Amino acid sequence: MPVSNALASSLRLAVSVAALTAVTTPALAEAFYLKEQSVRGAGRAYSGETADTGVSSLWWNPASIARSGREVYVGLHGLLLDSDVDNAGSTITYPGGATVPVTGPLGTGLEGDPIESGLVPNFAFAMPVGDRFAFGLSVAAPYNFTTKYEPGAFTRYDALTSELRSANVGLTAAYQVNDWLDVGAGVDIQYVEAFLSSSLPNLSPLLPDGRSTLEGDGIDYGWNVGAQVHKGAWDFGLSYRSEIEHELDGEVGISGLVGPIAGGNVASDGTATFTTPWFASASVRYAVNDRLTLNGQVNRVGWSKFDAIRVRYGTTGNEIRQDYKDVTGGSVGVDYVANERVTVRAGVAWDPTPTRDTERTARIPDGDRWLYSAGASIKATDAVTVDTALTYIALQDSDISSDRILYAGTPAATTSRLRGTSSGSGIGASIGARWAF
Repeated sequence: MPVSNALASSLRLAVSVAALTAVTTPALAEAFYLKEQSVRGAGRAYSGETADTGVSSLWWNPASIARSGREVYVGLHGLLLDSDVDNAGSTITYPGGATVPVTGPLGTGLEGDPIESGLVPNFAFAMPVGDRFAFGLSVAAPYNFTTKYEPGAFTRYDALTSELRSANVGLTAAYQVNDWLDVGAGVDIQYVEAFLSSSLPNLSPLLPDGRSTLEGDGIDYGWNVGAQVHKGAWDFGLSYRSEIEHELDGEVGISGLVGPIAGGNVASDGTATFTTPWFASASVRYAVNDRLTLNGQVNRVGWSKFDAIRVRYGTTGNEIRQDYKDVTGGSVGVDYVANERVTVRAGVAWDPTPTRDTERTARIPDGDRWLYSAGASIKATDAVTVDTALTYIALQDSDISSDRILYAGTPAATTSRLRGTSSGSGIGASIGARWAF
């Protein structure tokens, strides 16, 4: 039955908002932030990083280079991940009230290894200027994540592909105030790009799905500050890294819709804005003797800043609530100087997720995690030190739950109810080098 122009217009808007919600809601959740910013730090589960000195701790505290001398750090972290997402009764309700199960290819409900493995590089450089000043440059990849599901997966109305990439260039200045106090500050220039896709249902289970995509990129800015106190056997550190307000410019695509909702097909320029969290860290290091040092660190992450994603294209706009919570994690570890050439270390970290059980989606099926790490530093020459680390990541099982009304406010309103469970584990292997010259 043909629809009026007014109804066609409202259907187009509803389709567009539904597609954007399906694509963008979970893409920037917890677990896209990577702690792998220092090979030396990885070996002790990132305990004591805010209080440690040297260029490899620059991400954690800009004051770390105040007394490090000229130094270069390069690191590479490989993440090998094993994950499963299982269907737990997902359904879709079509106009008229017919509810049918949503399953995967050939009726399956298991999606193995949707979280992809990958490599994370980082680099930092420090240069003293005079007796008290130092300047630093760092390049990091703090936000990187990819999940991919089969085209017919039971998650398809929530997520198919989610790709996020970032590059952070940091410019830092540090100052040695006196023989026990160092301070530092920095500016972050952060590039982010994303590609997200999902399926959209037509108005009958007998019809093939449509498809929605969003891709975009942008450059935005933040800042960080820190301080360190060095008193005898004790080292203390405090640091704060600001939230960053991101705006991605890109393209929105909706295709494959037929019948009354065909007017929702669109290809248009668009923007998505969101805010990534702030980070506050406090740590302490205590040298028990010339060989053994104990480390501890607490991290508070302001994920409540990621309260919504705001999407616009043409004259259409939508605010997608996220309702993330601030979280507190921490770690403990040890460094032990085996001899003048070799230092070994180990640590344990607790890393909670800010996602809530009633709002977790398939794009990033995240849960609380424990990290168990060990590492070693080998002084290859008087100027070059090689760092290695191995980390086991234990991801706790978590529930996936997401209800979404597609084409809301129109006769085509369709309700998707995603229900699932996720589990997984991973291995991180890191290698890097520090060169003092």
